[in-house]
Amino acid sequence: MRLAIVTCCLSESRVLTLLFCLPLLGAPAQLCPMNRNVLLSMILLNAFATPVMLSATNVALPSIAMDFGMSARLLSWVPMSFLMASTMFVLIFSRIADAVGRKRIFLLGTAAVLLSSLYAAMSVNSTMLLSGRFLQGISASMLHATQLAIVSSAFPANQRGKLIGLVTAAVYVGLSAGPLLGGFVVDHLGWRAAFLLQVPLAMVVLLMGVFAVKGEWRADTVLPFDRVGAVGWSVSIALFCIAVTQLPSLLAFALFAGCAISTALFVRHTRNSQFPLWDINLFFSNRTFTLSCATSLLMYSATYAIVVLMSLYLQSVKGFTATNAGMILMIQPIIMATLSPLAGRWSDRIEPRLLATAGMVITCVGLALLSQLDANSSVQYIVMSLVMTGAGFSLFSSPNINAIMGSVDNKHAGGASGAVATTRLLGQLNSMVLVTLAIALIMGNTPVSPQTAPLLNQALSLSFVISAALCIPGILFSLARGRVHPRRSA
Repeated sequence: MRLAIVTCCLSESRVLTLLFCLPLLGAPAQLCPMNRNVLLSMILLNAFATPVMLSATNVALPSIAMDFGMSARLLSWVPMSFLMASTMFVLIFSRIADAVGRKRIFLLGTAAVLLSSLYAAMSVNSTMLLSGRFLQGISASMLHATQLAIVSSAFPANQRGKLIGLVTAAVYVGLSAGPLLGGFVVDHLGWRAAFLLQVPLAMVVLLMGVFAVKGEWRADTVLPFDRVGAVGWSVSIALFCIAVTQLPSLLAFALFAGCAISTALFVRHTRNSQFPLWDINLFFSNRTFTLSCATSLLMYSATYAIVVLMSLYLQSVKGFTATNAGMILMIQPIIMATLSPLAGRWSDRIEPRLLATAGMVITCVGLALLSQLDANSSVQYIVMSLVMTGAGFSLFSSPNINAIMGSVDNKHAGGASGAVATTRLLGQLNSMVLVTLAIALIMGNTPVSPQTAPLLNQALSLSFVISAALCIPGILFSLARGRVHPRRSA
């Protein structure tokens, strides 16, 4: 086993060397159809592979808690450390990718995710595991910052909605396969195997990107890197996450105060900087862009933790095996994978705000149903609730992203892609923060066990109630953005 890991790491080192030695090619005027197909395949394959690992890891949470004796509060850091790192670095890599090449950063991120997954799989204690998850988050931020920017740069604008739908569908297919594969490997090989599911696919992506995809894509104008803004943003996110985990101590309020000061300084610097890390001035001048991002933030804040909450509910409250829990958790992403391409195509012809608003209403109803779960809830009720949340989210996601990317011109494509990734990651981070807070208020540092299942169920119900409430302002924002049609603006 050790020899295999060493061999794999050496091969990945050679791939990294190749990536660093790639020439800085100019952006091609046109890609041939074959090269476009290979490029799209590379994007779709990675959009599938990383969610497989992420959703498989969520299924493994109860096993990780039992193996390392982690409390519910500490266990919440397994997904949150990943999200914290991704949120801290996505803007940084978005700017770097605009300058050095989006494909280059995309491939470096793929290699880094692979290496950090191997590190996490070899964890011997909770500290090593959390550090591995943090490294995974940094690596994944490279992918978040470049994926949509490459699609927007390399393909015609009138295909944007369809291609975004395909990328979104690939993500949801990965999220669909992850719970089942993760449940199987956790039951038969242990939780460590859940971190390795995407390794073969990541190697294929690297080979395709290095040897088969020619050309590079950058911003029309390369801007100086904003070091002050990068530090201010990262510090603000870190202080916020750490503060939540310390509630209700005095240290938590001190950290919140530090976060508020750091955020205020970041906003002030960004508004006054000639070349800011994140051009938030766009939020003050583009109504469609602003309200679409705000809606995305609220939607992800409401929905991201569903998989984590349901994994804990099915295994710790209902007593299902990891495999059986994974089969049920597949339902929501399968619905997303089925409907997302359709919603993406519809958004090229139908008002995105109408599709997105309808999706948010359906999701709100599904979350309200999930808040009523208890130890006696039937499988049919659980499935119906997950179908509703899956259908609602898929109807929302692609049209909303299409509205964001279609509201800016090509020179802001990287910034818009970074904004999509940032609002999504901030929403996901907020979702896990709310879960952590609910668990801390009801369970404290009580370990996860069959004896604490009633307390855990109370915390999960509270989390779903808060999530449903977050959809209400999101619905209002979605309607208030006004008439949108990305094809015309593009």
